[in-house]
Amino acid sequence: MKYSVVVHKSEHGYDVSCPVLPGCHSQGDTLGEALDNIKDAIITYLEMIAEETKDKEIYEVEVAA
Repeated sequence: MKYSVVVHKSEHGYDVSCPVLPGCHSQGDTLGEALDNIKDAIITYLEMIAEETKDKEIYEVEVAA
């Protein structure tokens, strides 16, 4: 699956976040390192969500835009 990420370059390197996964962010000294790190962060985030929701009922709700 593909996730959009937002990259911010600063004097200290690169900060990367994944807007659809609140709190999922990472960093790196280079753009390549930052992108590799956010991939690991996304995998870890999804594993944590799967563990937290295991054996729980999941519902979908529709929200008018």
